[in-house]
Amino acid sequence: MILDTLENSGLYERINPRFKKAFEFLKSNDLKTLPLGKIELEGSDLFVNVVEIAGKTSEQARMETHNRYIDIQIPLNKNETMGWIAGNKLTQTIDPYNPDKDIAFFADKASNFITVQPFEFVVFFPEDGHQPGIAEGMIHKIIVKILV
Repeated sequence: MILDTLENSGLYERINPRFKKAFEFLKSNDLKTLPLGKIELEGSDLFVNVVEIAGKTSEQARMETHNRYIDIQIPLNKNETMGWIAGNKLTQTIDPYNPDKDIAFFADKASNFITVQPFEFVVFFPEDGHQPGIAEGMIHKIIVKILV
């Protein structure tokens, strides 16, 4: 997991060959005015989801993992708290891995919580259990999906 600001994104561009293109897109667009929906940058290998989701309590938000994609998540309109736990510590499966949606859900609780401020980004790798969406009200955010 990584938490940082877009100004420092260059530090992470070598992690994955698609990170540079993702961060260039994020820094060269007015993120608040992007339309809701999916924006393909490299087909299914690299795409952006612009979403509005209802915030949840930490008890309501579900722990999740992905096997094939890295997430870069950026709240745009408010602070969003996100839980984290090492994926190898997850033992309480609620919904087993769905390869079509690249997601599994768990009842396990986060070992750490971070508050991500608007326009900061967090990167979750397949090894990271994460519990996004903890906030009050609606959250307008960007989720970049990068094929591993």
